[in-house]
Amino acid sequence: MSTVLFVYAKGGPPLGYALSRVAARAAVHLLALSPLPPAVAASAGRRCASVVTAEGPERGDLVSLIVARAQEVGADAVVTFSEYAVVAVAEACAKLGLAGAGPSCALARDKRLMRRVWAQQGVPQPRFRPVADERELHEAAAELRGPLLLKAAWSAGSTAHRIIRSTDEVPAAWRRAREVMAESAGLGYAELHVAGADADFLVEEIVPGTAEGWFGQPGWGDYVSVEGAVVDGVFRPVCLSGRMPTVEPFTERAGITPAALPSDAQQRVVALARRAVDALGLENCGIHTEIKLGADGRMWVIETAARFGGAMTVPQIEEVFGLDLVGMLVDQLLGRAVNWPAEARPAQVARGAAGSLVVLAVDGDGAAWPDRRRWDFPAVRDAAPLSPGSALSVVAENSLPDGTPVPVYDPAAGANTMAALCLLSATDPETVLHDFRNLVDALPRLLPAAGDDTEPLEARS
Repeated sequence: MSTVLFVYAKGGPPLGYALSRVAARAAVHLLALSPLPPAVAASAGRRCASVVTAEGPERGDLVSLIVARAQEVGADAVVTFSEYAVVAVAEACAKLGLAGAGPSCALARDKRLMRRVWAQQGVPQPRFRPVADERELHEAAAELRGPLLLKAAWSAGSTAHRIIRSTDEVPAAWRRAREVMAESAGLGYAELHVAGADADFLVEEIVPGTAEGWFGQPGWGDYVSVEGAVVDGVFRPVCLSGRMPTVEPFTERAGITPAALPSDAQQRVVALARRAVDALGLENCGIHTEIKLGADGRMWVIETAARFGGAMTVPQIEEVFGLDLVGMLVDQLLGRAVNWPAEARPAQVARGAAGSLVVLAVDGDGAAWPDRRRWDFPAVRDAAPLSPGSALSVVAENSLPDGTPVPVYDPAAGANTMAALCLLSATDPETVLHDFRNLVDALPRLLPAAGDDTEPLEARS
């Protein structure tokens, strides 16, 4: 039987889901770089041949640690699904002579390098400038056309995003973005391999996105993601996921599979994603590419990651298209034959639709809830205004325990202030969007009041 070393860190699909798919393909040894979610800690011990935890400074050089552990267990493949570990795993695979993302993996992680490559290749994207300190941010703000978006070069989940509308806002934006990256590192949401990555930033022009003219139904967000893989250097698109509009500045609220795009629009989106992915020179990995949609068919590539989409994107794909992407990638890395789709699957062949909703303490317009509430999934499940045939569940390992106060939404912290992650299955993507919009409006009514033992209701600036 083949042996796989699974390197776990925060982010990516839920650990319980991913681990079950890896264990179905091979004997799996788990190397945990983050604490295991309590909801899956016990089952991880049953599913794995071994579980080794290496958290914090004691893990030392991460690549050397992964290489040593892979050699100890005789791994035939090393896999991770976390944004924060992809570079280290790619470098370890290269040292071990195993299939992996390849030496250019950092191009799909460091947004500054990614954008430079795309600029050289003529891939349409927002104008940008790397910034290393407040002075450089001031210079970039004077050169680029506002409003601007400051973002961390190694972040994920819209963490440390700050909108800058005037040069007067530069000092506060720079200070808060740096603070949030430090806070995220403390929570385990930070690059694990590259020293000092939390100090790397870029600033970009905010392009005029619009969903109008792309979808036949109002309420969709103005960007989509192309999900798939790179297989022996060849981009293999699987499907598209749509979005609800983001919460300011650009925090994702919900992903919906499949995206309800007409076939000709999907083909144009996939063609642009192919240009972006091909430019990065990846070898074998999952792929997740986000594309902004504009008026008159314009598009801009926002970013590409050398891993599958996070949250419930991968389980959603398995539910509606019957494709186990985790298992397929493991087979690919082990050198087995894999029947990757010849082209991206259109919405018309999906078996229903599925979406994941990030629970944030803001309404449909992005305004803060008028008072504090406690997370209580049974209360939501029992009274959620869903369409006939729709089913709602909670992803326990990505959610706060019932009874926990819902955090105040912090625009700079993004998804770090989420309360829960919910999964909805429905007859079609339009229904998922409809139900999510109703659910977002209903949540402050459905959840119980937090009471007087919580912190004051005021978002951080």
